[in-house]
Amino acid sequence: MGLYERINERYFEWMRDIVDGGGYTLLLTYLHNTEFTYTIAMDANRESDGIDLRYKFGREYGLPDAAIADCLDNSPCSVLEMMVALAIRCEDELMGDPDIGDRTGVWFTNMLSSLGLDDMTDFVFDERIAEKRIEAFLNREYASNGCGGLFTIRHPRRNLRSVEIWYQAMWYFDELIA
Repeated sequence: MGLYERINERYFEWMRDIVDGGGYTLLLTYLHNTEFTYTIAMDANRESDGIDLRYKFGREYGLPDAAIADCLDNSPCSVLEMMVALAIRCEDELMGDPDIGDRTGVWFTNMLSSLGLDDMTDFVFDERIAEKRIEAFLNREYASNGCGGLFTIRHPRRNLRSVEIWYQAMWYFDELIA
């Protein structure tokens, strides 16, 4: 196995470990092989966070930026990268509590639940269902309260299909802690 393959494999394992996704390897692989696309301009920030995640990985493993660029920047941001980066941002900027510990994996699992994918363990993974649900998410063809998207909100302020992902997250956590 060459350097390119080793870095890609380790990067995937690193993301899987961050979100405690050991039982979801098939789903996470699918998400990693699916390009994150968006229709709301501000969601470009989620794409940027996903790309930046590659360099965070590189720093943790002492890899030069040039190696990351050569090995990982040859593909667009994946849905997995965006979701992992978003779960990290939610923990770091919205919900971090040193007395409780790191809950990045919880926020990621909550997103899987809202997408309707939390039951897609390696034992029951169905790529057709995953594809249908991720396509609905990317095309914003989910319920107005976010069900089928990343964040389901009981009492949304607006139709979440027209709201950038970061505001959806903030409103979700506002409701969660209220």
